[in-house]
Amino acid sequence: MTGPKEKKERALGQSLGLKGERGMSPKSAMVRKPYRPGVHGPRGRVKAASEFGLQIREKRKFKLTYGVDERGLKRLFQMAVAVKGATGAKLIEFLESRVDNVVFRLGFAPTRLAARQIVRHGHIVVNKKKVTSPGYLVKKGDIVAVRDGDEALGALAGRRELLKEYTPPEWLALHPEKMEGQVLAPPSAPDIPFEVNLVVESFSK
Repeated sequence: MTGPKEKKERALGQSLGLKGERGMSPKSAMVRKPYRPGVHGPRGRVKAASEFGLQIREKRKFKLTYGVDERGLKRLFQMAVAVKGATGAKLIEFLESRVDNVVFRLGFAPTRLAARQIVRHGHIVVNKKKVTSPGYLVKKGDIVAVRDGDEALGALAGRRELLKEYTPPEWLALHPEKMEGQVLAPPSAPDIPFEVNLVVESFSK
């Protein structure tokens, strides 16, 4: 994901939490400038989007939120189609099962972008084996932990104390002192700021 994250959120007219805690503060661009970016500023007129436009916008929200590109999102959609269950729910389940998202949901990182960097830099192990691919899919029973000795590096610095006051989603168990978590069940539907059915319709054409 490149370019100003808050500008991307303003263009979509919705906060996606790309800046972590800053996105909810008075310093947030969404708070200071609650209108779409552009030369016309707050007086700019927003055209009603077509069905195709709505689908593209929702796909963009997914890609920005989870840090996946078109190819990666389509791959997960095809996996969701191939398994039993509602395609939209399965697509979200696969996105939430990405190891970078799990690292974020466990509170090891303030944002998914920071979580992706932590994974890529080799600071995360799954079942005691180093994982460097942010798109690695975890499953029930997997143990996701910060590699021994890496707790004070980069975005991980100071997280241990913050974890003592943090509650992860119910499908995850967190052990703050060990900087470790376990996947208890398939991810449950999160409170997401987009419409998954529009993404399913877009890829189903």
